[in-house]
Amino acid sequence: MTVPTVAPTGADLAPVTTQAAVASDVNGSPITPTHIAHRGGPVNPTAAALSAHFGTAIVRTEVTWGETTVFVANDALHAIVRWLHDEPRERYDYLVDVTAVEYRDADRPLEVVWHLRALAHRRFLRLKVELPKGTTLSVPSIVDIYSGADWLERECYDMFGIRFEGHPDLRRLLMWETYREGYPLRKDFPLRGRFSRAEQLKQALAADPEARYSMEELSIADAFHSLPEDMKRRLAERADSHDGHDRVGE
Repeated sequence: MTVPTVAPTGADLAPVTTQAAVASDVNGSPITPTHIAHRGGPVNPTAAALSAHFGTAIVRTEVTWGETTVFVANDALHAIVRWLHDEPRERYDYLVDVTAVEYRDADRPLEVVWHLRALAHRRFLRLKVELPKGTTLSVPSIVDIYSGADWLERECYDMFGIRFEGHPDLRRLLMWETYREGYPLRKDFPLRGRFSRAEQLKQALAADPEARYSMEELSIADAFHSLPEDMKRRLAERADSHDGHDRVGE
């Protein structure tokens, strides 16, 4: 069944009665919901709280398959995520994923997507920012709020070419650093790549991933001492030949 919930109220929030899409059995224990409508249905009460607190920065709210999606303005994204994380009545303490969607419709904006959970409230919320094609594909980084966003944002940049402004180390994660074919999950990316298989292999073999990490980084990760001796020697030689300003990642 669905449990009725009253959205938080206060000096800055108008009282809004809504429902939380939390299914439970007769004892109140959570269960997997069934017979969920494709469109519409109970709205996560956080959506009303966001509208009351951020006004026009909340573009629209949709409910699809029982999950609430809130579209927000790009320039307000960081403040919104910070509020969702810090506000005691919300406490979205778990970042599930950061990803993006590009549709076949050439006129439809590319969407950057954040999946958040408030574990104590058993709530799930999806945030989206729309980036019109032909504009700068850039959104604020939230690494300073969720440290787990680090590699998620790097993967999104690597696959879609979306820049996360403020990220401390934004570089490719899955493809090698010198990869020049573009962004593999964009719709304009050819299935076989833009270069021949021979050229792709040549680029991969020419890559030097060790150059992207300093000996100190690997030591901190407790990885340096488990590396092969020849690799440890090369890293040590590289550390001796460069000053601190030339070491990537420091």
